[in-house]
Amino acid sequence: MTKKVGLLVMAFGTPSSYEGIEDYYTRIRHGHKPSTEQLQELTNRFKMIGLSPLIELTIAQADELYKQVNEVQSEVEFELYLGFQHVAPFIGDKVREMHENGIREVVAVAMAPHYSAFSVKGYHDAAYEVAKEYPDMHFTDIMEWWKEEKFSDFWANNIKEEFSKIPEEDHDKTVVILSAHSLPEKLMAIEDTYKHQVADSAAEIIKKADLKHAVQAWQSEGATADTWLGPDVQDVTRDLYQAHGYTHFIYCPFGFVTEHLEVFFDNDYECKIVCDELGVNYHRPGMPNANPTFVGSITDLIMKKLELN
Repeated sequence: MTKKVGLLVMAFGTPSSYEGIEDYYTRIRHGHKPSTEQLQELTNRFKMIGLSPLIELTIAQADELYKQVNEVQSEVEFELYLGFQHVAPFIGDKVREMHENGIREVVAVAMAPHYSAFSVKGYHDAAYEVAKEYPDMHFTDIMEWWKEEKFSDFWANNIKEEFSKIPEEDHDKTVVILSAHSLPEKLMAIEDTYKHQVADSAAEIIKKADLKHAVQAWQSEGATADTWLGPDVQDVTRDLYQAHGYTHFIYCPFGFVTEHLEVFFDNDYECKIVCDELGVNYHRPGMPNANPTFVGSITDLIMKKLELN
């Protein structure tokens, strides 16, 4: 009989209705309700994009990963469990469900390529908090997967494809801004490796795509009193234009894995506004979503971790 292994896919989550935004925002704020103004601002952003496809796209990613890990080997049978940090079904509930179903071996992966104590650790902590009740469960954690070849391959190829849409005579006036989610700088004081992972990851993509003009920046800074990692993509856009007069800006939010609010609003809306103000062209490659090559980067790492053929 083939051994069954739980495949616990963990993600941020997003509200499925406008009525659910307040509860979602409160969970993000660790139980503190947002002010009326903060709630209205987030609601307005969601209304601009028509909510977010994040849940549907995460389900598609999880399904693709489930398919791949079972297709590439025959030693174990993976069973898929998908849990979210801020909306139901929650990560902890999925751990309980696995145990009830007799799953004792688990591979846990967060749908975020770079590790941070601020983000990825929170997903795994949510799983372990419930797993304390079940000492007979064993977890193999996938804490980061940006180093896998297929991750950088996907982004390099997508950037090249975006370049192909720009007239060749304009390529020397084109710059790529690679970005990831900003985090509070205070996390760097506790030796969080996130900043360095993002920089190394961007450098690998730049090398593979053979980019002549490219920089790494940050985006989606939180509305807190903390100082967040910078520079921000919008500031970088203005600085690059003033210094070099680029006419085409390609935004590559490689720290994210799907089309969702922070890409649609922070890139396609806010960065587009800056480009329009400067009179330059805005471009953005498509996000990975359930692309088989991109998801294959996680599959490859799971196979290595479990020593499966």
